[in-house]
Amino acid sequence: MNWKAVARFAIGTSHQNQEIPCQDYGNYLIFDDVIVGAVADGAGSAKHSDVGSKLAVETVLKCFSDINESPQKEAFSQPLSKEEAEEVFAKIMNQVITELQKQADEQDYSVNDLACTLLVFVATPDWITAMQIGDGFIVIRSQESEYQLLFKPDKGEFINETTFITSTNAVKDMQVKVISEKQEFICASTDGLEKVAIRLSDWEPFSPFFKPLEEYLDETVDPKEDKYLTEFLNSERLNSRTDDDKTLLLCLFDRE
Repeated sequence: MNWKAVARFAIGTSHQNQEIPCQDYGNYLIFDDVIVGAVADGAGSAKHSDVGSKLAVETVLKCFSDINESPQKEAFSQPLSKEEAEEVFAKIMNQVITELQKQADEQDYSVNDLACTLLVFVATPDWITAMQIGDGFIVIRSQESEYQLLFKPDKGEFINETTFITSTNAVKDMQVKVISEKQEFICASTDGLEKVAIRLSDWEPFSPFFKPLEEYLDETVDPKEDKYLTEFLNSERLNSRTDDDKTLLLCLFDRE
């Protein structure tokens, strides 16, 4: 029994046309039966948001790696309460903000130039806790259940408006959830795939989008070496429906 996972991100056609780098980033770590994943989407208006999104994700993973190597790792042996999860995530988000500020100071630009959204989850075979700042989505499928959207994406009053990790009230506005159910499948993504993966009329996951991805992960021996997901994210069919950068972080727990 073990986690199988893969993370891929691709530049959107609008950014290709404008010769702008991909501002998305996603990655994960596995510790025994615990998986930690994070995805970030750099703000289009921020000059160095590609740097910010990668730094945010890698800082999150570094923080959880440090926890895993400390006596605190025992905290993941059982589900966290929502209050405990909020405390853990707030501490890590403050560390992310510190690292972004340090980067901005070293390079002599504003921390807002590193603005990005951030989604993070920690899961074991028996439970998941997650947080979200900004838009994007985390969809899960627990054992014997349908696909479930954990958070409604944070959309502001105006088009393309959302909360970023560098926003004044980012930690206060952070959404947190804990679900104590046996986990099978997790998908985290930036907002570039919202319109093809989520039914925006009622914010329900679009099963025909997720099921083939879950089956792909189940059938692929080593998804980290496989090119299918990269080819999917760069496909003409997908690019015809979204011109934004896009990220997929897929996780499946194999109970066999």
